[in-house]
Amino acid sequence: MFLIVGLGNPGMRYRNTYHNIGFMTVDAVAKKCGMKFTGKECDALTAKGKADGVPFVLAKPQTYMNLSGQSVKKLVRKYCDDESELVVVYDDADLPVGRMRIREEGSAGTHNGMRSIVSELNTTEFKRLRIGIKTDELAEKEVQIIDLVLSKVDYADKQQIDKCISEAVEALLDLIGGKDIQRIEERINRKK
Repeated sequence: MFLIVGLGNPGMRYRNTYHNIGFMTVDAVAKKCGMKFTGKECDALTAKGKADGVPFVLAKPQTYMNLSGQSVKKLVRKYCDDESELVVVYDDADLPVGRMRIREEGSAGTHNGMRSIVSELNTTEFKRLRIGIKTDELAEKEVQIIDLVLSKVDYADKQQIDKCISEAVEALLDLIGGKDIQRIEERINRKK
């Protein structure tokens, strides 16, 4: 069973911030599939549903970003046969706004939530979908990364991010439906 975990920080203070793009994406999947986050288990809000008859779980860890791995480890133990059924969705300050990447495995990079997950699971062999948040200000070093990720998504970036989230929902549903991850990545790259 696929477990799709969106990373973010709980609470109204962090709502609609760049760092909560993972939460925004799984919320969009839930909306598209008519699912609701009704349960709290494994230190996460969860929603269970099906896409094309295939069951899957959505999760939003409530441990705050830097401790995401604690929740993800419990969720993987409960819902997955192994880490290959895990997909983590998160913001990436190395990708420009409006870009995304999906991969079968890889390093945690500079993302603290991913570092926590890799540390807790003791593997990098799980799927990840990264959504770019690198603004011009960040690229020009006019803003510190910590200030960017905890700020509300700027109006100028919102349209590109919303489009990216819509494409991410399509990619995640294709993945659940059994489409090959390399084909999904090729399609994503063609759109840019």
